[in-house]
Parts: sequence; structure tokens; C-alpha cells
Amino acid sequence: MKKASSLSELGFDADNASAGFFRPVADGACTPTAHRRRLTKISVIGAGNVGMAIAQTILTRDLADEIALVDALPDKLRGETLDLQHAAAFLPRTRLVSDTDIAVTRGSDLAIVTAGARQIPGETRLNLLQRNVALFRKIVPPLAEHSPDALLLIVSNPVDVLTYVAWKLSGFPAGRVIGSGTNLDSSRFRFLLAEHLDVNAQDVQAYMVGEHGDSSVAVWSSVSVAGMPVLKSLKESHSSFDEEALEGIRRAVVGGAYEVISLKGYTSWAIGYSVASLAASLLRDQRRIHPVSVLARGFHGIPADHDVFLSLPARLGRGGVLGVAEMELTEEEARRLRRSAMALWENCQLLGL
Repeated sequence: MKKASSLSELGFDADNASAGFFRPVADGACTPTAHRRRLTKISVIGAGNVGMAIAQTILTRDLADEIALVDALPDKLRGETLDLQHAAAFLPRTRLVSDTDIAVTRGSDLAIVTAGARQIPGETRLNLLQRNVALFRKIVPPLAEHSPDALLLIVSNPVDVLTYVAWKLSGFPAGRVIGSGTNLDSSRFRFLLAEHLDVNAQDVQAYMVGEHGDSSVAVWSSVSVAGMPVLKSLKESHSSFDEEALEGIRRAVVGGAYEVISLKGYTSWAIGYSVASLAASLLRDQRRIHPVSVLARGFHGIPADHDVFLSLPARLGRGGVLGVAEMELTEEEARRLRRSAMALWENCQLLGL
């Protein structure tokens, strides 16, 4: 038996229901006025562990007036929606809607895609990619049709390739299609350095760039705290900080997600906070710099004819990607970035888009 989530579903007339509780002020009729502030709508496609952590974090941060949830499993979707709705008394007033039909996302300002096919044991990376492309063909075109002015934020993995796929399928300008990229990887990098230096992670400037994955590049040359270059100080005070040690730290950052998955079965909270920070920068036009997956052709020696998405520090605002920082890389960092770009570009070419 389907349970009700509102009194109208229990048979109570919802029309003018508040009339018995409120009356107009003494000077006459109360005429509704138009909203002076445009209401903000965020849609999350995929109500799994990641999607719901994102929705919950967006809700508690009061980033949207309406959140739409979409998933292929109706019972799970309704359960997740009710679970959040039942917390209404403790949260900012946000309208929560959900449906298996993507039309519920109509009029979104930001559409966040977390849905993705899971890898089958023994399945090749290419076959998994092709199954995700097939899934994105069902999701992205109708999403773009229902919200032609939206920003698209891709979280599904492999995020760089699927951001490219979403760009191709949506027909949106590249600046309005963004991948979550290495925003979380960079947070893990900053956390490790902050713990070692005994400072707040927010005071560590450090970026992981390139692929969100095994070939990501730790930009050691630009790591700083309070304007002081960290690498130089570490090498002077710790003889053990050689190239092998630096690579070990990079591998620890890359392996952070795998460790969490091995311990609890999935990642959720960190990516929830990461994506919520991106949503805030975009919808509140904060102009903050985030390492996210953007169209990177022409940057740092990546060929101008290679349509490849990978993470670079980008300035984000209400229009999407407002610019990409021309950060200085060492020759070795740039070489690794180009190698990462080539691997991603070759994967994209196999998809036939």
C-alpha cells in the first residue's frame, strides 16, 4: 500500500487550505506579488549513495528553493525523498520533488548527474564506457531539452570522459558542462599536507590536475601556505622528501577513494561536500577557483584539435566556467598533464561521438 506524503494524498482539499489560519491585514485585500528573487532549482539524477549525499548537503547548505531527484528505482527514490521530507522541521524551506521521469527536472538551474553503470567483474574499461554512453544517451538529451539554460555538472565516473560525452550529447557550450574532476582529489591533497604542517586545510593552496584517476598530476611547484612555497621548505627540513616520496604522496591521494570504498563499501560524504561547494560557487556567482574538468584543448601544450576534458583550476560563476587559470607548471608537470590528456583523448575517440 502506497503511503501518503501530504494531506492532499489522504483526501484533504488543499485549495486555499491556509485560509482558516491566516487573514489579510486591516487595509484591504491581500494581492500576491511576484517573487523579487528568482527561485533556484537543482536536479540530481541518480539517487544512490553519492547522489543522496549531494542532495542532503545541498539541502542543509540552503543552496536551492527546489530539489528534484530522479532515479530508475521508484521505491528507493520515494523512500529517499520521504526520508528527507520528514526532516522538514529541521531544515531550510526547500521543495523536494522526485520521479523516475526526467521531466521532473524541467526548469533546472543546475543539473547534477551521478547516475552510471557499475563495472561487471571481468568487464573491460571500454565496454563499461560504452554502457555509460548508452545510459547518458537516455539521460542527457532530455535533460537538456527540459532545462536548455541549465548548467550541467557531471559526477559519474569516469568523470572526464563522461563530461565529454555530456558535452557532445547536450549541445551546450563547453562552459556550461563541467565535471567534478579533481576538486575532491585536491581536497585530499590539501588534507594530507595540512595534517603534516599542522594548519587548517583551507590555508593550504594545492592542486591535483589532469585526469580524475591514476594519471592525475600533483602540482608540487605551486603548493603554498601563507604565500610560502611548501616544497622548498619541506626539502630543506626533511631530507626524505625526494621524488620517490612525492610520488608516494600522490599515490596516497589517488588511492584515498579506494581506501574508503574498501572500508565502508562506497564514498559519499566527501563527494557530497565537494559537489555542494561547486554548486555554491556556480549558482551564487562566487567566482571561486576550483580544479574541475573543463574543455582543455590548447592549454599547456594539449593540441588544439583534441577535444578532451580534464581538470584545471577554473573560475566558476553563474555562467559556468568563466575562465581557466594559466598556472605555471614545471616541464615535468606539463609533460605528465599532456600524457594524461592523451590517454583521455584516445578513450574519447573510441566512443564514436
